[in-house]
Amino acid sequence: MTLIQAGIGDVSTDGGALERLTALFRLLSDKTRLSIVVLLGGGERNVTTLCQDLRLPQPTVSHHLGLLRESGVVANRRSGKQVFYHLSGHIEGHAEGAATAGDGQLGIRTGPFFVRIDRTGESFSIDEA
Repeated sequence: MTLIQAGIGDVSTDGGALERLTALFRLLSDKTRLSIVVLLGGGERNVTTLCQDLRLPQPTVSHHLGLLRESGVVANRRSGKQVFYHLSGHIEGHAEGAATAGDGQLGIRTGPFFVRIDRTGESFSIDEA
């Protein structure tokens, strides 16, 4: 059941679930962090590649990656001296033609909610998981 479509609707006021959803939106309300999530939805990347794609300095990107990692949105793996970041199990990146969330969407599961974000940034929806 879709609770919110393109910002219109009402969400259950269950305290714990609503807190998790609020925390997720607070985290993703930053343009840099949301950009990182969208980029990682397309596949694993290292910090250097993210810095180039975002046109931001390494300390800035590393800071935002740290916040995303602490919250469990992204995870990392080490390969030699490089660290590669990818979406954690709470996030599902969907490439073109994927059936689960549709073309070009990211799905983020938090508690009883599933948030779908269009990669163009033009729309989102919140569904009951």
